[in-house]
Amino acid sequence: MYSILFLGLFIGFVVVYARWMERSSIYYPSREVEYTPGDIDLAFEDIYFTASDGVRLNGWFIPAEEPRGTVMICHGNAGNIGHRLDKIRIFNDLGLNIFIFDYRGYGRSAGSPSEKGTYLDAAAAYDYVISRDDVDKEKLVLYGKSLGGAIAVDLAAKAEARALISNSAFTSTVDMARGIYPFLPVRHFVSMKYDTISKIGQIEMPKLIIHSSQDEIVPFSHGEKLFEASSEPREFYSMRGGHNDAVYVYEEEFKRRIHLFLENNGI
Repeated sequence: MYSILFLGLFIGFVVVYARWMERSSIYYPSREVEYTPGDIDLAFEDIYFTASDGVRLNGWFIPAEEPRGTVMICHGNAGNIGHRLDKIRIFNDLGLNIFIFDYRGYGRSAGSPSEKGTYLDAAAAYDYVISRDDVDKEKLVLYGKSLGGAIAVDLAAKAEARALISNSAFTSTVDMARGIYPFLPVRHFVSMKYDTISKIGQIEMPKLIIHSSQDEIVPFSHGEKLFEASSEPREFYSMRGGHNDAVYVYEEEFKRRIHLFLENNGI
């Protein structure tokens, strides 16, 4: 009797601990927005909008002087939009309007992050962007980095845009967990799937899949598998550098490849 009770309590503890570990491994939000585009001399609009489940979200719209198009940025799993000024500057240099937003629980966005919630947040951001009169809906690019790549792929499988750029995305959180804990039955403990590889083949718009061969967080093989699972039209850009610094260390190369991809797709 006591042994059964103890076993039940132990299993319950393991499940609760696994859920806590999963959540803390996926999301690293920061609430304080310390910097804005104004700190790099860019004009911007501070935007509040609402997801379909009522959660109030925050983002920035940064207009280009003579925009060739608009990019919607789904950022990675840590910090908030205030930590993406370098990425904002890069896309501004490329002549793009930018809309970047915080998922629920990040920055000034209300709520708490979850897989379903981040998908709803991206959908609400997309609806906001295409509602603007100063955005050419025919030249909208979806960009996602790391976790944001999974979120951008989910959105691209449902919404219309000119192109998708996936940067350092993983195939799924289950595959990531298997790489870290190869001897554990991780599928039974991972509740947030972010199953990117099952969705990318559904996307018909042009795709640029970027991954660094030196990525120390998301293995390069994830980028290769996403490219293999995607359909034409598609391009693969194998870059260099670490997961978090590759774009900045090889900034000119990164901008050149993005520029050529946009130009080749009428943007």
